[in-house]
Amino acid sequence: MELADLIARDAILPAVKAGSKKQILQEIGARAREAYGLDTRLVVEGLLAREKLGSTAMGGGVAIPHARLKGLQSIAGLFARLERPADFEAVDGQGVDLLFVLLAPEESGADHLRALARVSRLLCPRQCTLTGVMSLRLARAKAIRRSGVSASRLPSASCTA
Repeated sequence: MELADLIARDAILPAVKAGSKKQILQEIGARAREAYGLDTRLVVEGLLAREKLGSTAMGGGVAIPHARLKGLQSIAGLFARLERPADFEAVDGQGVDLLFVLLAPEESGADHLRALARVSRLLCPRQCTLTGVMSLRLARAKAIRRSGVSASRLPSASCTA
């Protein structure tokens, strides 16, 4: 699976000016409507719901927001470059300025995961894979619980190259 198979030419946002995570995802939702005919509100709600489960920022300035959407027929991708890095709560503490958004059919199962893994391998530093990020987050959470120290007093988990 190639990235070109996932993204339409008009699904690229080369210079997003929005500042907050929500504003950025709203711009992406609007572009998903233009590029794929999707309901902006459903796209934004799906992406925000996924972000509430945990940040999709992978470190190194990259985030891969993703959601499963009812009624979508095939996996669709969007790519956005931000004019200024935005806070996506990345494990390395860096702002995000590159986003590859994956939207998948609600029942996509393994196809969605394969697409997510492919994008992750291509865009993230080697040690910044989904497994690497989850390992870093787990280790940091355990350290916080053991020490009883506020998370803000511990160094952030890092997965930069």
